[in-house]
Amino acid sequence: MNEHLYQVSVSWNTDRKGIMCSPELNASPQGNGCIEVATPPEFPKGIAGIWSPEHLFTAAVNSCLMTTFLAIAENSKLEFTAFTSTAKGKLEQVDGKYFMTEVELNPIVTIAHQKDRERAQRVLEKAEAACLISNSVKSKVSMISKIIVNSNEPVVL
Repeated sequence: MNEHLYQVSVSWNTDRKGIMCSPELNASPQGNGCIEVATPPEFPKGIAGIWSPEHLFTAAVNSCLMTTFLAIAENSKLEFTAFTSTAKGKLEQVDGKYFMTEVELNPIVTIAHQKDRERAQRVLEKAEAACLISNSVKSKVSMISKIIVNSNEPVVL
């Protein structure tokens, strides 16, 4: 695989806020590929309601799980009707330094047929193991998955 580069810039705006942009992203309604970022409210002068580096870190792990799942599911020809995932990132102070020590992923995959339950679970596990962001961080990444069968077939747990 060739090397890939991803460009991101940040510029301070006011208080503890700034704007983060990527020239490669033009998907926002304004077409500028930017989001507002700030210090989280748990820190002095932090601001609630704005993406923080801690949110972005957690989001990177969670979105990587989804995109990796989608690729593996397609290659495995897994039929599913929905994928959602929530994630919790844990920030802790260790030896006087702050670390994102853990990210808990909670994916839910909805399938149409009971016969695909085990395969859906295997695809999720492969996605967790192959996620390049999870593999790039020191944080513990754990996954508690749920498979939902959306049909009239009986659910076997």
